[in-house]
Amino acid sequence: MRSISGIWKSSFLFAVVAAAMLALSVPAFAAPDINRVAFEGNSKVKTDTLQEQVRSRARTPFNPQLAETDVVRLSEVYRRSGRAAAKVSYRTVELPNGRVDLVFTIVEGDKTGVKEIRFIGNEVYSTRRLVGMMETTEMNFLSFIKTSDVYDPDRIAADLELIRRFYLKNGYADFRVISSDVQFDPSAAGYIISITVHEGPQYHVSSVSVESHLPDVNGAALNDLLRLAPGDVYNGDAVEKTVEALTREIAKKGYAFTQARPRGERNPAEQTVAIQFLLEEGPRVYIERINIHGNTRTRDYVIRREFDIGEGDAYNRVLIDRAERRLNGLGYFKKVKVTNEPGSAPDRVILNVDVEDQPTGNFGVSGGYSTNQGFIAEVSVSESNFMGRGQAVRVSVQAGQIARGVTFSFTEPYFLDQRIAAGFDVFARRQDAYSYSIYSSTSIGGTVRFGIPITDELSFSPHYSIYQTTISIPNDKNRPYNDCLVPVPGYTPGFSPFYPQPDFPSLLVNCQSNGEASLAIKESQGTLVTSLVGYSLNYSTIDNFKNPHNGWLASFSQDVAGLGGTSRYLRTTGDIRYFKEVPYLDDVVGIARLQGGDLSTFGGYRPRIQDNFNLGPTLVRGFAPGGIGPRDSNFLTSLTNNRGNSIGGSDYVGGSLEVQFPIWGLPKDLGLRGALFADAGSLWNYSGRTNYANNLATIPGLTCIGAYTPQAGFGQGNCVVPISNNFALRSSVGASVLWNSPMGPIRFDYAVVTSKAYGDITQNFRFSGGTNF
Repeated sequence: MRSISGIWKSSFLFAVVAAAMLALSVPAFAAPDINRVAFEGNSKVKTDTLQEQVRSRARTPFNPQLAETDVVRLSEVYRRSGRAAAKVSYRTVELPNGRVDLVFTIVEGDKTGVKEIRFIGNEVYSTRRLVGMMETTEMNFLSFIKTSDVYDPDRIAADLELIRRFYLKNGYADFRVISSDVQFDPSAAGYIISITVHEGPQYHVSSVSVESHLPDVNGAALNDLLRLAPGDVYNGDAVEKTVEALTREIAKKGYAFTQARPRGERNPAEQTVAIQFLLEEGPRVYIERINIHGNTRTRDYVIRREFDIGEGDAYNRVLIDRAERRLNGLGYFKKVKVTNEPGSAPDRVILNVDVEDQPTGNFGVSGGYSTNQGFIAEVSVSESNFMGRGQAVRVSVQAGQIARGVTFSFTEPYFLDQRIAAGFDVFARRQDAYSYSIYSSTSIGGTVRFGIPITDELSFSPHYSIYQTTISIPNDKNRPYNDCLVPVPGYTPGFSPFYPQPDFPSLLVNCQSNGEASLAIKESQGTLVTSLVGYSLNYSTIDNFKNPHNGWLASFSQDVAGLGGTSRYLRTTGDIRYFKEVPYLDDVVGIARLQGGDLSTFGGYRPRIQDNFNLGPTLVRGFAPGGIGPRDSNFLTSLTNNRGNSIGGSDYVGGSLEVQFPIWGLPKDLGLRGALFADAGSLWNYSGRTNYANNLATIPGLTCIGAYTPQAGFGQGNCVVPISNNFALRSSVGASVLWNSPMGPIRFDYAVVTSKAYGDITQNFRFSGGTNF
């Protein structure tokens, strides 16, 4: 007979088994389906952007754990958009059909950007200089119109890499970022970023050589490819470019698997480094496949063409790194990352290229004012990755007080699948600069251009242009600039009741008293077609195109007009600038500039004013546009208005020295800088026609008749007598304020002329600027 306890245990076990079987036989409570996912309270971030981040979807079962994950993801979206204090929660709304609406409630709060960026351990370069190099900026009174002060970990990482490369380029081979600490400070309502660095000493190159471990390859024969020399400051960029050049050159010799590997032996005591580039046979690995991910807009071939190697070629890390830098430099992607994975065999590797497309179009409405152009406005639409093909397209319409026009440009960066840029421009412009010239001009034409890289620093750009220029001289009571030839009834002296014949015209009151266009300008009336072919050589080693501190920037151009059209000339121009950061002065940059040009005609052609150089503040600041160089004297310039009678010259030369410096006490993020400058230059050699006797039926004969003489009827005469036609140095000194504002670059120049020639027109103050809004 069993005991009571045994019976109780058996009954308990039976009950547990029965309960378990019952639980298995009865279905669990089913989660309701989501009818829709909604957002409320968001205004700074679009609903479409939020919708892309959540994983909860309509017509799927509601999952509380997934909804909590979505809250975290949405909070991260707001944190990256500069609103770290945003609060996100969710709730469900039950519906009669057994479904629920999933609603995310958002309290966006105020903007929480980067309040301060601190550098610790930097002694050579100031915190101001390093922060100024970063894309990330600090919050200030401009925060309402900028987004660069939003904390973004990816942007911070890119900034730190930029700073690392900057130090390596300037000789600090031991530089490293020790730590980067980011803290949100509720009391400051922003992020505090602390970056600790180790600079180390600046190294110079003690020796540099190429050591080859390859048969039939003499390392010394490759020394011409070295970008460094003994005595130079160590430069990480130069080392990188040397590695690329050696790798490409060895590959041409049939060593596809060879890589150049730099090796540096530091001497801390003497602060020198001996650099040796080793040429060694690498592992025989081939690229099996190149996979491209994430390009929702940019086409695959646009990405693949940036690689100098393809599927089936020898794997070469140097060329792959170069392609990654090229892709990052295109501006088409937010980020680019190239990784490897094993292929189908030990000697095969697969490349994975992960990219994220970003917007590349721009719609701009800009406006501004300059002393040259007056008030001006422009509407433009541009796209640098047109239809994902990597092509650049731009259309702009310009309107203003003086100038107006329309331009269309198109550029194909890989013409005929080669690394050759090809494009064209079509334009129509009209300019009524009566303040500086007493005529209006209209130009219609186009240009076909190419860009061929020769080296990383040097490029060759041939082009062909054809355009039609129409010159017209107004002749009415407001602007009677041609009434010596075509009198204005009721206004021109001698044809006016106020100045009747026979007392008028006279020496003091005549058709020139109210201003008159030069005969050289009158000759250019009508339409002139110019057809020219030319080229430009461009050389650049500057460190930053937006804000250069060191390097050379030079261009040399020649154009030959005469392939049809009217003009026949060879025009040569050159411009060279040197930027150098002043030692021991933080962010102070010295700039030296030299420019010049020459116009030579052929085939008996005499240049017209459209062909000549007409210069002013672009050559020497302190002078008005067209205020330098030969002018039509009309013999007595004191009795007439010659301000607009610049007739230009065939030769010019100019030089400039400038020092740009920060305005101390102001945040660098404001973009304000000061400058002191000294300019000198000259424009001379008017070689156009001077005797127009056989063109004027009212004054017979071929003899030059002077203006204001009885023989000329006290009028203009029939000759041009240029003044300031010989070389005469003009010079000025002055100061500038430069503002790289969020609305566009703005510059104020004030110059004091220290030397000028007779007839020159000065303009002490010059202002130019624009805005995008």
